Amino acid sequence: SAESHFPVLEKTTNDKILKPKMPGLFLLVHFTLLLHPKCPLLSSTHFFLPESSFPSTIRAMLRKRSPLVICGAFTFVAWNVVLVFVLMKRPSSPGTVDNQLEPNDVQQKPVGGKLDNIINEVLRVADAFEAELESQKKILLQIQNHWSVWENKDGTQETKPKATAANNAVPVVIPILVIACNRVTVKRCLDKLIEHRPSAELYPIIVSQDCGHQETSDVIGSYGSQLTHIKQPDLSDIAVPSQHKKFQGYYKISRHYRWALNQIFNSFSYSTVVVVEDDLEVAPDFFEYFRALHPMLKSDPTLWCVSAWNDNGREGFVDPGKSNLLYRTDFFPGLGWMLTKDLWVELEPKWPASFWDDWMRHPDQRRDRSCIRPEISRTLTFGRKGVSLGQFYDKYLRFIKLNSEFVPFTKMDLSYLDKNTYDESFEKEVYAAPLITVEDIKSGKLSGPGPFRVQYSSPDSFKMLARNIGIMDDLKSGVPRAGYRGVVSFLSRGKRVYVAPPAGWSHYDPNWS
Repeated sequence: SAESHFPVLEKTTNDKILKPKMPGLFLLVHFTLLLHPKCPLLSSTHFFLPESSFPSTIRAMLRKRSPLVICGAFTFVAWNVVLVFVLMKRPSSPGTVDNQLEPNDVQQKPVGGKLDNIINEVLRVADAFEAELESQKKILLQIQNHWSVWENKDGTQETKPKATAANNAVPVVIPILVIACNRVTVKRCLDKLIEHRPSAELYPIIVSQDCGHQETSDVIGSYGSQLTHIKQPDLSDIAVPSQHKKFQGYYKISRHYRWALNQIFNSFSYSTVVVVEDDLEVAPDFFEYFRALHPMLKSDPTLWCVSAWNDNGREGFVDPGKSNLLYRTDFFPGLGWMLTKDLWVELEPKWPASFWDDWMRHPDQRRDRSCIRPEISRTLTFGRKGVSLGQFYDKYLRFIKLNSEFVPFTKMDLSYLDKNTYDESFEKEVYAAPLITVEDIKSGKLSGPGPFRVQYSSPDSFKMLARNIGIMDDLKSGVPRAGYRGVVSFLSRGKRVYVAPPAGWSHYDPNWS
């Protein structure tokens, strides 16, 4: 490039100094050229420039020998002298021309050996510089490759892939709220919770005690730092209508629930909670079950709770080989259930004075939302004595089967529970099943593997069917226990049976209660 502009220019390399072909101005220039990332050029170059090659203005300026030119020339020469001096004083590196000489050749080194040393040093620096540039280039290429994932060629940003909760999200803390009163048998509940709890940090146990019963308080306190013990401060009687005097306990329970849930969401500032009564024993995969369903509860607006309970989960009425099977249900089961703070913000202002669980089953609260329930219950009640005076316990509840096989729900695909997917599959299976009668079920004369369908068309016909089959027969605001879209599923002698309304069902009738 330089020679194309100055055809009479001659360059010196190594220790050979070429004489100029015509008198002119001698300039010593030391510079570094980066011609290409892979080809750096570091050199000291001497140029002989003919005086005729300078413009007339420059020649005039030089002839005047102005102080500025003299100062600049002196500074330039001084800089190069210092640079040459420093390079000459530095020892040569291994692998340079000097070190490649044989010992016998040491005496035969030319006088210009110092210049060779300088050149070797320059070459060494150039090699190191080239290696560094190559390393930087690789890093830049990696950055460019990663950046191309996020940007299009036109510079617009692409949608970044959503990170999965399993890989990137911090595990949410899911506290267990144990509602306690005056049963020292809370120990059985707490022992199983602590036994099956995989992490005290992710599943803190908070026992909220009402009633002021000292013996129960002592039992709870004996667990020390394994749990947190809080006490409902208002132990006063509640003024109730005269016809409800015998239901004073239900009023106190409702008050206690309200206070305890406010503590969880407002004082402790948790975003989710699993509520357990003090007379419940939990299954080995109790925590795994709720952990797996938490994301679905948070993201699906058609869900409002997850329950560990199957109202018809008695031995012989559930499939022991389907412990991983889950359902949607329109009936609020309770008995070990998970809710979010968002739901509590909705419910708390209108929380009832009593009978809170039946209130939850009213259409005004449910608002066409569903819960998730298991085929086989993850809780078992052992509390025959309580405010309900053992209602349903001897006939149904004490026979509920508690799951004993750990199911890794967090590693399973639970997308079949999505409402659209679930409804389509559920209706096809139920209404494609052949119709049978109660007599067919009781006699055990069911031909084929199933499933089968038995139909009801009124609350009375449902109650008659339920009592003859052995499932729970009560309706709450028209919704049967464990029912979904009016359908109740159970097992009869190893075969699936659906108790269902006629095809085309559209809504519940609250008068069916």
